Amino acid sequence: MASTEFSMQNIRNIAIIAHVDHGKTTLVDKMLYTANVVSRQQSAFSDQPKELILDNNDLERERGITILAKNVAINYKGTKINIIDTPGHADFGGEVERVLNMADGVLLLVDAFEGPMPQTRFVLQKAIELNLKPIVVINKVDKLNCRPDEVQEAVFDLMCNLNASEEQLDFQTIYGSAKNGWMSTDWKKPTTDITALMDAIIEYIPEPEVLEGTPQMLITSLDYNPYVGRIAVGRVHRGVLKDGMPVMLAKKDGTKVRTKIKELHTFQGMGHVKTDEVRSGDICALIGIDGFEIGDTICDIENPEPLAPIAIDEPTMSMTFTINDSPFFGQDGKFVTSRHIQERLTKELEKNLALRVEASERESAWNVFGRGVLHLSVLIETMRREGYELQVGQPKVIIKEIDGVRCEPVEQLTVNTPEECSGKIIEFVTVHKGEMTKMELVNDRVQLEFIIPSRGIMGMRTYVMNVSAGEAIMAHRFLEYQPYKGEMPHRVNGSLIAMEAGTASAYALDKLQDRGRFFIDPQEEVYAGQVVGENAKEGDIVINVTKAKNLTNMRTKSSDDKAVLAPPVRFSLEEALEYIKEDEYVEVTPHAMRIRKIILDELERKRAGRN
Repeated sequence: MASTEFSMQNIRNIAIIAHVDHGKTTLVDKMLYTANVVSRQQSAFSDQPKELILDNNDLERERGITILAKNVAINYKGTKINIIDTPGHADFGGEVERVLNMADGVLLLVDAFEGPMPQTRFVLQKAIELNLKPIVVINKVDKLNCRPDEVQEAVFDLMCNLNASEEQLDFQTIYGSAKNGWMSTDWKKPTTDITALMDAIIEYIPEPEVLEGTPQMLITSLDYNPYVGRIAVGRVHRGVLKDGMPVMLAKKDGTKVRTKIKELHTFQGMGHVKTDEVRSGDICALIGIDGFEIGDTICDIENPEPLAPIAIDEPTMSMTFTINDSPFFGQDGKFVTSRHIQERLTKELEKNLALRVEASERESAWNVFGRGVLHLSVLIETMRREGYELQVGQPKVIIKEIDGVRCEPVEQLTVNTPEECSGKIIEFVTVHKGEMTKMELVNDRVQLEFIIPSRGIMGMRTYVMNVSAGEAIMAHRFLEYQPYKGEMPHRVNGSLIAMEAGTASAYALDKLQDRGRFFIDPQEEVYAGQVVGENAKEGDIVINVTKAKNLTNMRTKSSDDKAVLAPPVRFSLEEALEYIKEDEYVEVTPHAMRIRKIILDELERKRAGRN
């Protein structure tokens, strides 16, 4: 009987996967509009009609990327469709891997011009391994020089390379423009809405399998509400969960804790609503479960049978996080002590599955391991916006010993660039131990593919954007560990270091311009040991940027000339992390970001250098 009742609900669980910026979140927004879900939210966005409703995190809006996976549910023609919007960056692969466990099928979005990119391969591989049924959506067919038919063939070839099953290879393809709000089975015949896609979901994505027996639910995500605390989210794998039901929380470490579901919710629109029971195959949220972690199982209290926890790819990069001990300590932030940072990192571990944190040998410092510079920089940026002050060291790739051989992480790198820039980019990658595997000319642009150590990618984005005047598209994904490739070029220019604390003067900066380029403006406060610029040559130089002009009663034309200063270099957080040397920190506070030497005192630096 339960099985019959369940089939009447008519459920489809789909995850939307794609390379970054191929239009996932835009498409989900259009699906919400189609199902009349966002009419009540529209007022909040009426003054900003171009805002993406799902990317509601400030960082996501600013960067134009999805960082956190999100759940929404819509009703279409009597069918409940649970939609999971996932990140496209490989750095957030931990998010992708855990939420795909809740889906029965995927919408694979591919740009009609760019075609499959490194992250397309990454997310599709995870979906194929989980035996999920795909629908391919070729998006942005309104772009100039788009090639939908070629891209469709490229997706088929990619699935073959990833060992997709016959059933997965027999996929339906939908074409359209999510931005313009239409989807069609033929890209040459635009429609006025996205019903072709909605109908394809109902027709081609399988209903979830109904499993009878004692209840089982793997906690794959979490939500938070200030009134009820942490909320466990997951898909009911087997049986039925009921409101107020006593259950067993089976932890990943093997321990079992008796608990009770205080409230049971299912997803509806942008939020969730209270319900009496949720059956096998549906996605739900549990309130009142204490002490759970992602990967734990909710199961029967009398006969607990835990499910296998989620397998997550290992981190490939590490960074030192430490308290801010600069002379400007505590001037800007609200949370500045080691206890504050320790608690914040522990809290992050609860939901950020791809993150690892270890105590360092030094007091008040931690080694934080992640999937890449972007993964770790998003955590740092989030912390600074929450009021934290901290310092972070140079990112380092994780070297492993495999069968007695020293190995390092290697990535697949794709660069799509104007033809005239390709030579310089190939030269840069080759010098950084990269090997070109493919070069394809598409109109006036070149698609380059390389295999390159993760070390070689650090700092590369800035170079590629400068060389191509911002026109290149660069993407990379972790491939595997390979034998260490040897030493490679690193930043040779030394640092310009402030000699003493004080206010930088335009007079001093003007007189020192021949030394290199500066990172500070006149009238900016500095301290001894702060890196205020880059030396034009090798080696560090200590300079006095606070020196003021001597006032005399003599006036000459030359002394009255105004200082003409080049604008200072301003780094983004990722650029600063990739720029610093081993003996430098990036000091991050809510309203400032500075580069400094780890040892501030010049004499102590010299002693340490000799040792």
